[in-house]
Amino acid sequence: MEEKINKKRLYTFLGIVFTMSWLLVAVIPLSGNKYGSVISLIILSILMLIPALSSILTRIITKEGFKNMYLKPRFKKNIKYYLIAYFMTNIFIILGAVVFFIIFPRTLDLNLTTFSESLKNNGITIDAKVIFIAQLAQGILIGPIINIIFTLGEELGWRGYLLQKLSKEYSVQKSIIISGIIWGIWHAPIIAMGHNYGTGYVGAPWLGIFAMIVFCIVLGSYLSYLAIKTQSVIPCAIAHSAINAFAGIGICLYKGTPNPFIGPSPTGVIGGSIFILVGIYCYVKAGKINKPFEEELVSNK
Repeated sequence: MEEKINKKRLYTFLGIVFTMSWLLVAVIPLSGNKYGSVISLIILSILMLIPALSSILTRIITKEGFKNMYLKPRFKKNIKYYLIAYFMTNIFIILGAVVFFIIFPRTLDLNLTTFSESLKNNGITIDAKVIFIAQLAQGILIGPIINIIFTLGEELGWRGYLLQKLSKEYSVQKSIIISGIIWGIWHAPIIAMGHNYGTGYVGAPWLGIFAMIVFCIVLGSYLSYLAIKTQSVIPCAIAHSAINAFAGIGICLYKGTPNPFIGPSPTGVIGGSIFILVGIYCYVKAGKINKPFEEELVSNK
């Protein structure tokens, strides 16, 4: 009986989150806008809140209630995971960019030529190096919390609800893979519009969608491990916010137009090489945990 109820809640959540999300994204082309427009950016910000809203609606519809939302920060004994989420996430991005520029040294432009030209084309006359340093400082210091409301909107759905429900049906590792695939597919419409990978590449948009699914599995392993170890979605939201705020820092140093499937951003296979290693490590470590959310369920009773 309990297994049947869990599946009902799982399918209800997926039905709500995909219906609401994809209908919202459809507003962009239907309103005559394109990806990158002001309207599209507003819609994409709202989109990030839908997983949390879907979780809430599912809890109401299935009469589950609001226990086990994993919103408690649980700092005790978990400070190291918060420090990892806050600081190490950015370091993973930086190290990935370093690996990329070591492999492709000719693409490194410390004079920020391409970045400077991009700023001028957008009517910005401030020195590129000043803006780069400001972005670097902002990304490191406040990037992990600068858009945490929106990343929390995602994490309450993906790690706080979907992963929890999947872990009752499958092993921890299988749950991480499935949730990563679902998270990646959820991005499909905006990937088709040009998010992360653009639109002019061979195999568009399917190659971009596949790449995003792989990225979400890798990143999802890292975020899932944080959620499981802390029994909270807060560190996940912090790490997610850091990635959103800091992912483009390597592109500022790139000479020319980068290939988003390679790097230097973490969505590329080389720019994201450190995240791949971290994701594998977290995936293996999580596999040693039999019932990741049992403690949370007991503690909230």
